Amino acid sequence: MNPIQQFDTINLDLLKKYGKPGPRYTSYPTAPNFSPDFTDEDYREEILERNRQDPPPPISLYFHIPFCDTLCYFCGCNMMVTRDREKIAEYVRHLKQEMDMISRLIDDGRPVEQLHWGGGTPTHLNPDEIADLAQATRERFRFADDLEAGVEIDPRGMTREHLEALYDGGFNRISMGIQDFNEKVQEAVNRIQPEDMTREVIEWARDVGFTSLNIDLIYGLPFQSVETFDHTLDRIIDINPDRIAVFNYAHVPWMKKHQALIHEEDLPSPEEKLRIMKHTITRLNRAGYLYIGMDHFARPDNELARAQANGTLYRNFQGYSTKAGLELFGLGITSISQFPGMYAQNVKNLKDYYQRLSEGRLCTQVGIRLTDDDILRRDVIMQLMCNYSVNKRDVEREYDIVFDEYFSDALTNLEELRNDGCVEITADAVKVVGPGILVIRNVAMAFDAYLVDTQEHPLFSKTV
Repeated sequence: MNPIQQFDTINLDLLKKYGKPGPRYTSYPTAPNFSPDFTDEDYREEILERNRQDPPPPISLYFHIPFCDTLCYFCGCNMMVTRDREKIAEYVRHLKQEMDMISRLIDDGRPVEQLHWGGGTPTHLNPDEIADLAQATRERFRFADDLEAGVEIDPRGMTREHLEALYDGGFNRISMGIQDFNEKVQEAVNRIQPEDMTREVIEWARDVGFTSLNIDLIYGLPFQSVETFDHTLDRIIDINPDRIAVFNYAHVPWMKKHQALIHEEDLPSPEEKLRIMKHTITRLNRAGYLYIGMDHFARPDNELARAQANGTLYRNFQGYSTKAGLELFGLGITSISQFPGMYAQNVKNLKDYYQRLSEGRLCTQVGIRLTDDDILRRDVIMQLMCNYSVNKRDVEREYDIVFDEYFSDALTNLEELRNDGCVEITADAVKVVGPGILVIRNVAMAFDAYLVDTQEHPLFSKTV
């Protein structure tokens, strides 16, 4: 039984108890543990080494397009506001330079099976720039026939020509931020996005030929309540996207200074946030969406739901994915590359990015080579995040350990969660049950060897 079916009896006090800062585990070890000791030469060596695998694994490409037209006060992304078209064009030129360097290092036989443009706002590029960058990518890499290509879009300022350029460039999936249709909420976070505008862009996308639509919502924004957010959910259910992501707003003005423009007194209370979350899960579940985990919902016939059902769901820096086994190459500032035994993150500002490329160097600023312990713990954490269970015997056979001995500290850390009905621990497995699916980050944290005591200004958002 999927734990989602037990949510009607959820104890909000229990969720409040476990609402503390923790990683989202798009990687393990997490990004704060990356080190400048890992250099661009280390990254180059890793690429060449992976080419020597037999056969070399297929790849995923991620492009970070950092520009936005306006500032959304809630934003936690690596972005910059500009309307300077030459500044944007200069960045695209440098992306092509980085593509040239990376593509020359990658074995020609390795197909691209997944492509994603994130931001910022990729559709802040104009249609000609979109077509140009898409064509440049195809010229440098070999795309698989069943390429899964997604792009994040913003309906504000978009035209049908944007979508046509994306579709002609090979994209077949779109993800759109809505956050909340309530006008008072939109004004408070400086994101005015009328419903009719949003629906028009969705109609264009479906008419052009996009086969998958994801919509992002955020709860915990100013002036939200269960009642106001329910009106947004009515409209989202009517739009009928394939996937929905409902994120918990993380108010961290010490990390994102522009969030200080949001007045804390206007934010819903922690109790109200939990009520919004519970109501959202219940409503979407009753509308036919399955709770995949970590804020994500999907139709039962969607590949995410099917992957979770058959145990092939995967998690990386792009969130949940069905493409396990791909090696991720990140291009553009701040982007992160991921191989089985390595993470490498690019420099974080334009000046350094352009300087590195002018010197003919890869753009790695920090990274990490994984130890055997890292790889083992990542496997356990990702099984929990994706499948809500870990088979101890399978782990023992794979890594030649005695599970209960190796993870004795982790099992001790799980005792409170077990006593609260969130985890079952048997001789053969660790299973997430009941409300545990909503505190899955807390469950995963029990196996994290890098966590330190919570600081006054924590690095991570709250788990609930």
